Amino acid sequence: MKIQVNNSKKVIKGLAIIPYFENENGIQLPEAFGAEAVSPLIFSGKKDSTLLLSSADKKTALYLIGLGKDPDYKTVNTAFRRISAKKAELFESEVHLLFGAEMDAAWIEAAITGLLLGTYRLSHFKSEAQKDWSKTSLFIQSTLPNTEETVSRAEKIANAQMETFRLVDLPPNTATPEYLGNWAKESGKKHGFTVKILDRKKAQKEKLDAFLAVSQGAVKEPQFIIMTYRPKTASKHVGLVGKGVTFDTGGLNIKTQGMVHMKCDMGGAAAVLGAMQLIADMQLPVKVTAIVPCVENAVDNQSYLPSDVIGSYSGKTIEVIDTDAEGRLILADGLSYLVKNYKPDTVIDIATLTGSTVGTFGYECAALFTNDEQLSKNLQFEGEKIAERVWPLPLWNVYKSEMDSEIADIKNFHGKPYAGAITAAKFLEVFTEDHPSWAHIDIAGTAFGDSEFAKTKHATAFGVHLLFKLLENH
Repeated sequence: MKIQVNNSKKVIKGLAIIPYFENENGIQLPEAFGAEAVSPLIFSGKKDSTLLLSSADKKTALYLIGLGKDPDYKTVNTAFRRISAKKAELFESEVHLLFGAEMDAAWIEAAITGLLLGTYRLSHFKSEAQKDWSKTSLFIQSTLPNTEETVSRAEKIANAQMETFRLVDLPPNTATPEYLGNWAKESGKKHGFTVKILDRKKAQKEKLDAFLAVSQGAVKEPQFIIMTYRPKTASKHVGLVGKGVTFDTGGLNIKTQGMVHMKCDMGGAAAVLGAMQLIADMQLPVKVTAIVPCVENAVDNQSYLPSDVIGSYSGKTIEVIDTDAEGRLILADGLSYLVKNYKPDTVIDIATLTGSTVGTFGYECAALFTNDEQLSKNLQFEGEKIAERVWPLPLWNVYKSEMDSEIADIKNFHGKPYAGAITAAKFLEVFTEDHPSWAHIDIAGTAFGDSEFAKTKHATAFGVHLLFKLLENH
């Protein structure tokens, strides 16, 4: 979809989308359509209400959208995504989006982002031709100063989120570790960050033993992706780590249900990849180092075994209790490698890590673990604004003993049906090298799921916008 800010002289034809806040006395059409009043009995702007009208000259279809009295970011975003997702037949060569003076930059950003996200489809391998959205021109009309800047920002956010959708939704025989590595290289060239990749042999030289243990049962080559974004001026350095298990069978502790959805176990990796694209595309004045360890947790005669004792980049030994607790193993090496070699001011890892998180929060919120109170507040504040909510759970040391091993420095799973998310976080904490500003975000319930926009479970891109907002504002 080609977007441009419309000067008010351009004739409006085709489809005109007009959002309204709720007004019990009814609403009024824009002057371009005669400023006619619409009876509140027909349309008053209530949340999730719509009205399709024809202009007097029959040249324009008017699509009125109700946003309610005081809509939040997600309400606006979803309302507009719904149009392009479910009313694609209305989008022909020209579409006009008319914002009233009461619509501020955040609402305009949410609306345009939603409209673009609605063009995304899961039809990556469909044989029949799909709608060509590049043939549609979207004209934005607003009296808001710097509308062009707001529109450009919205486009970049949507592009990064749709790339994240695609990475997670692609099947695991396409989105392999090597595919993610190549994607990172291409994105780096396009958006301005450097990429270094350690394959199996290079990872062996670096002694990334926990990372390699998970991948040893897979034919597909593991990729330890290291991305660096270095703006000329930067007041802080943030490190990101994303879990990249491109498919998780559970290993020899094989999963007994839900394995068909385990292509989503690289949701944390995809969030970091998408965030890197957005951070660089928006040229944030923040130095960022991101590590994405990518593996397939497969089953064959080389697979690592329950009761194995493996090494790690940190030098600590790990007793493997459960091969399905593999994400924390690759994150352990990612965290240690990041902290020891790049020394960021703040470290954030994001991962589809535990079913325990889903049991606690369902699908509405991610679990947050951090030793930095201000970082916790900042993540919660930014997440609330854009409906990528995170909520803190404790890192109390009373849980640390749950991960004690008699044969190794630590075990990877405590083997009990409680505190799964917390003990996983306590495991990761050991590999942060006592970093004073670290956060772990468990997105198991928020990265992939059901919604009105597809018939099957699909990616949400949770974390891309959250990480961007955090780095932009704090």
